[in-house]
Amino acid sequence: MKSILSALILSVSFISFHVTADETILAGGCFWCMESDFEKLEGVSDVVSGFTGGTARNPTYNGNHKGHYEAVKITYDAEVVSYQQILDHYWVNIDPFDARGQFCDKGHSYLSAIFVANEQERAIAEKTKKAVEAQFPKQTVVTPILDAKRFYPIKGDEIAHQDFYKKSPVRYKLYRWNCGRDQRLEEIWGDKASH
Repeated sequence: MKSILSALILSVSFISFHVTADETILAGGCFWCMESDFEKLEGVSDVVSGFTGGTARNPTYNGNHKGHYEAVKITYDAEVVSYQQILDHYWVNIDPFDARGQFCDKGHSYLSAIFVANEQERAIAEKTKKAVEAQFPKQTVVTPILDAKRFYPIKGDEIAHQDFYKKSPVRYKLYRWNCGRDQRLEEIWGDKASH
């Protein structure tokens, strides 16, 4: 009896102190850049590059990813950073007016999108989108808010894409500069751009 009671107390203690991390999926063009931008945000514990939004099963970077977006799955501690703060950070790291892709990368897989898991996330995402629209009344915000679909992390031979900005910092910085990402972010967001 004593051992059962001890086990019960231990499991209740574990449950009360165990914090479940929240996750969200965002597309903002090159997943190398999105990964870099979000891993700097306090409260974010993991950012995984991959694909979502399409119907092709097991999409790959060099193979079939038709219909999918390059995206990141962000794991975060909601007690440190809220979902709205995640989205506020997202908006200032994308070009919400580009209907052809992001920066130098064009095509469907490079489009921006917010993938929501429930109505609460949808309401927050709509609120943040309306705030951007109010800030830029003469421009059209094209970033859609879509229902979350299965996320396929980058894997196999293509795992080098994960943490690319850490593994190949010089190549990453050259790519980011040549793509004009930071220059365009500053043009849109000014001091709010967070690179």
